[in-house]
Amino acid sequence: MLSTLSVRNIVLIDQLDLALDAGLTALTGETGAGKSILLDALTLALGGRGDASLVRAGTDSGQVVAVVQLPRRHPAREALRANAIADDDDVILRRVQFADGRTRAFINDQPVSAGLLQAIGSLIVEIHGQHDDRALVDVATHRAALDAFGGLEGLVAAVNGTYETLVEADAAVEGQRALILDGQAQEDYARHVVEELSDLAPEAGEEEVLAERRQRLMQLERAAEEVRDADEILNGPAAPGPTLASLMRRLMRKADAGAAVFRPVVDALDATLVSLDATSDALEQLKREMAFDPSDLERVEERLFALRAAARKHHTTCDGLIDVLARYRADLDALQSGEASLKALEEAAQTARRAYLAAAGALSTARQGAAEQLSRAVEAELPDLKLGAARFIVDLQSNQARVAAAGWDQVAFHVQTNPGTAAGPLLKVASGGELSRFLLALKVVLADRGSAPVLIFDEIDTGVGGAVADAIGRRLARLARKVQVLAVTHAPQVAARAHRHMLIEKQAIEEGAFMRTHVRHLDGAARQEEVARMLAGAKVTDEARAAAGKLISEVS
Repeated sequence: MLSTLSVRNIVLIDQLDLALDAGLTALTGETGAGKSILLDALTLALGGRGDASLVRAGTDSGQVVAVVQLPRRHPAREALRANAIADDDDVILRRVQFADGRTRAFINDQPVSAGLLQAIGSLIVEIHGQHDDRALVDVATHRAALDAFGGLEGLVAAVNGTYETLVEADAAVEGQRALILDGQAQEDYARHVVEELSDLAPEAGEEEVLAERRQRLMQLERAAEEVRDADEILNGPAAPGPTLASLMRRLMRKADAGAAVFRPVVDALDATLVSLDATSDALEQLKREMAFDPSDLERVEERLFALRAAARKHHTTCDGLIDVLARYRADLDALQSGEASLKALEEAAQTARRAYLAAAGALSTARQGAAEQLSRAVEAELPDLKLGAARFIVDLQSNQARVAAAGWDQVAFHVQTNPGTAAGPLLKVASGGELSRFLLALKVVLADRGSAPVLIFDEIDTGVGGAVADAIGRRLARLARKVQVLAVTHAPQVAARAHRHMLIEKQAIEEGAFMRTHVRHLDGAARQEEVARMLAGAKVTDEARAAAGKLISEVS
């Protein structure tokens, strides 16, 4: 229920804090007192279109706050959670209207878009009036209203589930057909890539190994000339080894003959020859290591360049070529098995279609039964509303070729106001007064089945009186047993049946410097006086007061 409405600086309202209760609340007051302003303020808080003209003159902005109490499983709370908005005990809708036309919206103090505020607000409050073009007048809501009345939510969910499965299955079929249609060119290219990369046979880490091998071979190639020069010096015709060995032998003979002076030289020469031998051994080892086929470098470079060229072609790395090959092999397999896959997908789509048709058929049958019950229930309310000759018709059009998430039925509420006249949509056939009474009858029937928890009726009793106004009052009171009802009314019969009565009036402030709208709770004598005013008009007589007292006592 709507527990609190706070308004600041909206048109004639400078400051207003309104506490509301469950049941039926009547809002009365003379024309121009500000009843429409109050509803405009509430509409703003519910996400309605903002307007700079709503801001009270002389102020920069206005604000409206609506505090709502809802059951834990109410759809509005589910919507809050789906949009990551804090789901507190109270749901607080707040809208700020700036004088430059901008607005800001908040739910539970979190900034939200006006669209989300409107979506949440529409789940909480419905406003009905003679010229209302929302809620039950909107044909788009009629199917959901019928489903709620019939308790068909489970069947609707089943249809929605089979519909989603069917849509996915049909999309898979179309995708496979498109793949087959374009398959020839794709298959030729995929086969070319597979053959190319299969011949190349890339291996993980191969690029790094080849790069290191190439660098080593290039180093060895550059060092070959120096190795040959060293070999020439150490082992060529002018090699020092034989000469030094001959010299050492001569000096050794002399040293053995007693010329000891040559012994150090012999020892030094011996050490030198040993070093030369070690140097020659090291050079031979290096020569063995460098004994590579010059074509090795060419083969390594060709392999490395081939890998890198393929990687550039396929926009990947050399190691990534392995994944490219696997992907194109899989694509080739899929293309080659396309017809078999298409047949399997078509069979799945047919299964999904049969499931959808079965679920939609069951829902359509249930809707036909619910439509008959809803027509009878609404028509039972019409005689007391002086619409006894009228008919309420649930126009249910079924087209089994139509595939939609809510089934193949189209639902519209039609009325026939008089025998012999053509039936048609609510808005086109019913007059303003008739429309409001049809909607009231419909809301009474739907009150505990899919209705918003707060219903506001804006002067739906305009142009009627006596028994009709009393019938409207009785139905509003009955409706208020199940949902919270606020009724802006000029009918004393309606006001007398309210559980709570509020008077909307203008007040002059600061010796008439400006006017403001004020709301006052009425009870006892004050309430009787207001009902008397509604009965008598401008001049309230004792007879009117007596009639008001009698009316209140009779309906209480």
